[in-house]
Amino acid sequence: MLRFFQSYFPYQYVSLLGLLLLIRLPLLLHPFPLLIPELNWMIVGEQISQGNLLYRDIWDSISPLSALVYWGIDSVFGRSPLALHGAALLVSVFQIVYFNYLTNNRDLYPDRSFWPGLIYMLFMHISFDCLTLSPVLMSTSFLLLAFGTLIRQMDRRGATDEVFEVGFYIGIAALFYLPSALFIIWAALSLLFYTGASFRQYSLSIFGFLFPFATTVLFYYLYDSLDDFNRNLLSSVFRVRQYSLSDFQSLLASLLIPLGLGVLGFLSLLNRGGRYVNFQQRIQQIMAIWFVIAVLTIGLMPFLAPMVFLSFVPPMAYFTHFYFEGIRRAWLAEVTFLITFILILLLFYQGALGLIPGGELGRLSSLQVKPSPLPGDIKDRRVLIIGEDFSAYRQNKLATPYLNWDLAKYDLKNLDDYEAVINVFDHFRKDPPDYIIDRENVVGKLFQRAPALAGQYEKTAVADVYKRK
Repeated sequence: MLRFFQSYFPYQYVSLLGLLLLIRLPLLLHPFPLLIPELNWMIVGEQISQGNLLYRDIWDSISPLSALVYWGIDSVFGRSPLALHGAALLVSVFQIVYFNYLTNNRDLYPDRSFWPGLIYMLFMHISFDCLTLSPVLMSTSFLLLAFGTLIRQMDRRGATDEVFEVGFYIGIAALFYLPSALFIIWAALSLLFYTGASFRQYSLSIFGFLFPFATTVLFYYLYDSLDDFNRNLLSSVFRVRQYSLSDFQSLLASLLIPLGLGVLGFLSLLNRGGRYVNFQQRIQQIMAIWFVIAVLTIGLMPFLAPMVFLSFVPPMAYFTHFYFEGIRRAWLAEVTFLITFILILLLFYQGALGLIPGGELGRLSSLQVKPSPLPGDIKDRRVLIIGEDFSAYRQNKLATPYLNWDLAKYDLKNLDDYEAVINVFDHFRKDPPDYIIDRENVVGKLFQRAPALAGQYEKTAVADVYKRK
């Protein structure tokens, strides 16, 4: 396979994308599990379609541009996991083609080939959850655009005013996935060490980064929702953990091969540094900084799953190329790559299709939507879930703004505060749920504090479920 993609001809893009479709084709014939984050994103898009304002009327920590994309998808397709996967495929194609284009047209490696695109494509299949349209996937596209602009600056004698684009792309990336804002550190260090940027050009880059944020802040200021924006997005990144993932074995198994090959590729450079020109050595250092910044984003991730590590793919793919390039015997490189290819895809298909009966490795069971506690005939009703369990939303709609439990705690876990009780009462009055699923045992205290609500609901035969009279 490496030998086939070693030639650099335009028609190889067709072969590369054909291989991408071939890998994903079995999943079209056998649908894979719906994940809690996917359901969360579809609910956000649905709520915005109904005229609700993110952060004010929808309490969730999703970044605003990602929410707009989910709104657009819901407006056209409704709640459709297939639409999320189709859109993710288009984004993946862009990233693979653009990464391969950059590495070859900017001469990031000594020789031109389709290996960069091939390795990038393979690493996008470390787990089946990477196939959905996640905020990290969309954000990484703009980080790649920032990288492309940055190396264009390095290829010149000095930085130009185009450094504004670098900051702007990172700002857009952060509005898709807020932890990506840390990559402004990557851009600043790269401009400092590897370009002749002046103070004015640094300022342009920072202004480009802040401009999308300033526009968003202005929007929420005009809608008198700046406090909601700050609480549900800016402040939440340091403390909101939306979902619990106990399947660390699957996470480590998914990342082991890409990280291992990336590290081996980086180490192989230490023995062959003289082969590369100064420009290529600077690119290697910039990619190393990218990896370090990506590691720093782990502390800001809202949950742990392979999909949120997609920002690691560019540096891992970049350095892995050097590992295979450094294997002197062509047959050994070919065999090593085929083994890598097979192992990654085996874990990928095991997670998506459950090839091994009873095997849980790669399945991400804790992120899958569980069966609803509500009877199966209850559909399209307004539901409030107090807790992290999203299962009842699969066939029903969200009532009240309390989507994200970590954010809902501001009110629902603070019922000794009079203002919190008033907020909850107002939300119930404006959008009363038909059913309340109380996984955190707060309804009893809520009904004590707001007797008017207690008279509107009654317990059902299902534990912790209340029905509106």
